[in-house]
Amino acid sequence: MSNIICETRGHVLLIGLNRPEKRNAVTPDMYYDMALAWGELDRNPKLRCGLLYAVGDHFTAGLDLPLWTDIFKTGTGKGMTPDMLDPYGVNEDKRCSKPVVMACQGVCYTCGVEMLLACDVRVAAWNLRLAQLEVKRGIFSIGGSTVRLYQEIGWGNAMKFLLTGEEMSGPEAYRMGLVQELVEPGKQFDRALEIAEKIAQAAPLGVQASLASARKARIYGDKAAMKTLLDEIKPLMASKDAEEGLRAFIERREPHFTGE
Repeated sequence: MSNIICETRGHVLLIGLNRPEKRNAVTPDMYYDMALAWGELDRNPKLRCGLLYAVGDHFTAGLDLPLWTDIFKTGTGKGMTPDMLDPYGVNEDKRCSKPVVMACQGVCYTCGVEMLLACDVRVAAWNLRLAQLEVKRGIFSIGGSTVRLYQEIGWGNAMKFLLTGEEMSGPEAYRMGLVQELVEPGKQFDRALEIAEKIAQAAPLGVQASLASARKARIYGDKAAMKTLLDEIKPLMASKDAEEGLRAFIERREPHFTGE
């Protein structure tokens, strides 16, 4: 993969942006390679969680905009293949069914903010600098931030950020709940991996059902999610993992889940 690192560590898929000489500015090829990685995470039963990170001092300066201009003008690129999934999850009906943890540091602009919003748990170095700069380029963000950011930090905070293009610091992002943990620069990957591995140790079917239910509530509302809770737990109760969870509880030991 060009400028994207993709490797497996246990049940965790590591996905890394690796173009540090350009502050990890995202090219169309990088986007499609990430989409392949997200598709692999979704399909591969051995994978239970993803970890998105970036090589170097900065997460990303954003899109390598000159390479995206024609795509944005025409609304078409080389196209997604069946084995790809959009890492931004803009189509909520075709999102990866497994959680992704993000580790970020330094500059994290435009599409980087939207990657953060598309991930489920975020660990940041205190030197994180977020900015949604599109309004300073004559465009607007189309990777989900106009919908998701106000859900995370409230309308006024989101509009200040989206409509001015001003930066948000790591401590400010932590204060508003946009990132869940703040660590020393250089520690963000290790801490994010710890969280991803804890997720991977839990029952995969239970994790995916929890994520799906929470997403349903966010998209379709609380009542829609509440209405289907009992129906959604029935297949899990018949699973081997549910049996293992109960057995481990009775035997007072750690469970060993297989995703079956």
